[in-house]
Amino acid sequence: MPRLYNNPLQWAFITSDNGYFIILTSLNLPMHNFTMEDLLQFLYKEASPERTAAITNALQSDWSLREKMNIMTAAHSELNTIKMLSPRKQTLENIFNYAGKSVAEFSENA
Repeated sequence: MPRLYNNPLQWAFITSDNGYFIILTSLNLPMHNFTMEDLLQFLYKEASPERTAAITNALQSDWSLREKMNIMTAAHSELNTIKMLSPRKQTLENIFNYAGKSVAEFSENA
């Protein structure tokens, strides 16, 4: 018959008569459900003060979240070094013409 044991470090494991077979990690650590959008807002300093505080605290205890943030920070730094080129004038005109036609069609159907 399996038995559940808790130790002072707040993790649990289950034993069977022939030894340990399942280790449950219930470390009572908070689960963080931050989206990539939340992390981007944090990176660009666009997150609310409450969200910023929550992410800052989570980064101190969650190595997985910290790793994601490190990757995003490195990518952000790389983006700042890339020289961006402006689109051709003809490309911009095509986009504006298409947008104008879409607005006209929407106005006619409304």
